[in-house]
Amino acid sequence: MSGPAKVFSSELVSAVIKAYDVRGLVGSQIDEDFVSAVGASFARLMRAEGQSALVIGHDMRESSPVLAAAFADGALAEGLDVTMIGLASTDQLYFASGDLDRPGAMFTASHNPASYNGIKLCRAGAKPVGQDSGLATISAELVNGVSAPEVTRGTLTERDVLADYAAFLHKLVDLSGLRHLTVAVDAGNGMGGHTVPVVLGGCEVFTVRPLYFELDGTFPNHEANPLDPKNLIDLQAYVTETGADIGLAFDGDADRCFVVDELGEPVSPSAVTALVAERELAKNPGASVIHNLITSRAVPELVRELGGTPVVTRVGHSFIKQQMAETGAVFGGEHSAHYYFREFWGADSGLLAALHVLAALGASDEPLSKMMARYERYSNSGEINSTVDDQAARTAAVLADFADETAGTTRMDGVTVDLTDGSWFNLRASNTEPLLRLNVEAASPSRVNTLVERILGVVRG
Repeated sequence: MSGPAKVFSSELVSAVIKAYDVRGLVGSQIDEDFVSAVGASFARLMRAEGQSALVIGHDMRESSPVLAAAFADGALAEGLDVTMIGLASTDQLYFASGDLDRPGAMFTASHNPASYNGIKLCRAGAKPVGQDSGLATISAELVNGVSAPEVTRGTLTERDVLADYAAFLHKLVDLSGLRHLTVAVDAGNGMGGHTVPVVLGGCEVFTVRPLYFELDGTFPNHEANPLDPKNLIDLQAYVTETGADIGLAFDGDADRCFVVDELGEPVSPSAVTALVAERELAKNPGASVIHNLITSRAVPELVRELGGTPVVTRVGHSFIKQQMAETGAVFGGEHSAHYYFREFWGADSGLLAALHVLAALGASDEPLSKMMARYERYSNSGEINSTVDDQAARTAAVLADFADETAGTTRMDGVTVDLTDGSWFNLRASNTEPLLRLNVEAASPSRVNTLVERILGVVRG
């Protein structure tokens, strides 16, 4: 490749290259030319860091194979060898990046609608690439163009890593001696339909009851976003209908896992974080555990009780992964059901978290609802979004309204307000939309409801 590369408008680039990934509308924002240029720029960045090869995976969206091929072409033209692993969950791509020790690119828009696609990039060993660690450089090159010297074109190979990925997960969680479990799984027509049959279906101790396992990037049954309660309704009904011991729901690229108990009730990601933290601290006494600032206070409380060190961070996988690396933390969890493991190169894996929950349940003679009760110490609102144009002014108004009841505030990600009765709430503005996001935690559902009603009354006027 020689001469100036194709350039793109700064408006387009800033709209598509986000804080820690690339994401936009297929055709109008993301097309083959654009992702080929991203692939070339990423390849130059990796080559400058001494890398000679990368690995690429993609989800089940109609546009994903074509875009992945275009990205590969850009990287090949810059002299990097490329291994295509084909259909993959995002954590399967992270496995390939770690196992092969090379940078990676995953084509997915996660839970976004079918009209979207995007790229999650990582360095060798699944290390994150964010704005401050590469995306800003790529953005600048796309806007300004670069003159690249002639290089020898790289070679393209294909490799199926699904069986190796499943075997690796099984090495990390002991599934021996468990009682039999019936596991209802809602794949949401996403990549869980690709990985779950291999990871769980091969275990005699589990009977998997599949729901929406057909890979379909149009998401014909419901959005592949279990963080929204309406997308759990089908699984909740399916758990009780099949008499399952547990329900698991995955998002579109299957890097997040949500849990439903045998009664059809959702288990909070904070409770799952606490359970997995307990298991990891049992193997690594005194270790650090990362949690984001919206996770239930039950998590740091339990970690301290178990002799570990809780470390709080901002919301977002790039911040969690950075803290994982800096602290050597054994595990990290977020309220959004991202779970990060030191044994998994510090990256997140929904299925690995699911295996931990299944192992704990299979080793217990209690139903999941009772087993998880000790981790559910408080009531919470979940994340509530409000569309407002003046996020800063509305936040200031809320702070003023609670001034006489405030025990302390933290401005790590938006503002977290600790109240004198032990309750707390967080308000943070979206980086990309005119939204204020509210999370509330208190001792009882009634107190949560009271606080939510009062705060939203101020936020929404």
